[in-house]
Amino acid sequence: MRATEIKSCYIGPEISPEQFISEHFFLYIAKGAIHGFDGNKSQTLKPGEYCIVRKNHLARYNKEKVNDEFEKVVIIFDEHFLKIFQEKRIIKTPKTITKEAFVRINTNELIPDFIRSLLPYYNRSGKIDEAFSDVKREELLIILLNNQPELAGVLFDYGKPEKINLEEFMNLNYKFNVSIQRFAYLTGRSISAFKRDFKTTFNTSPNHWLVQKRLQEAHFLIDKKDKKPSEIYLEIGFENLSHFSFAFKKLFGQTPTELKERKNTTH
Repeated sequence: MRATEIKSCYIGPEISPEQFISEHFFLYIAKGAIHGFDGNKSQTLKPGEYCIVRKNHLARYNKEKVNDEFEKVVIIFDEHFLKIFQEKRIIKTPKTITKEAFVRINTNELIPDFIRSLLPYYNRSGKIDEAFSDVKREELLIILLNNQPELAGVLFDYGKPEKINLEEFMNLNYKFNVSIQRFAYLTGRSISAFKRDFKTTFNTSPNHWLVQKRLQEAHFLIDKKDKKPSEIYLEIGFENLSHFSFAFKKLFGQTPTELKERKNTTH
């Protein structure tokens, strides 16, 4: 059977629905494409391409249907599974090869064969049967490490994020719609230390700064880049269009749509 017959599935624990990556996972695209952004760099995966998405990172990804089809395979390498795997084998953990959220994997002819091998193990709900989940995850991990040993430096790093420059991190990542607790964790701080350092750095609270920063970016995109409000509210960190419009009008005295219409009538 062809790789493109693979259905969308998860192997292992469910991953977080938010834009914080809580566990490493392997991502394979069978149909369509996926566009990812980690606050610094954009990546696109097309059919037959794959990567590791690293934990303790922020990432946003949008799927693109091709011929009205999109299929992917996601295999989660959670910390519990990785520690058990590591106990079975003596694995050196070299220095991490990259700090990026999306780690490209060298082309390996065994990967498409592995994806095809999953087909007999699907249950009626379109998921891999739990009885085979860890066996197949181990198989994939062996393939990846044999082909690219330096991946051990990514996968078997169990450390928490270290304390980093707060101002630089927030200015890069303010568009991500995650909680203050997540921002604190990723900058290597407790929630109380994060709020204290934030006040010292920005002279305001995290929530107030995030809203102001996102709205200022929205105003720029609509006024200077001619973007539609419906195109940008998700990518700048708002959950819905009505909340975005309400907050925008409160700050600027007009809705995003009114700004857009006024701009169009003056040209």
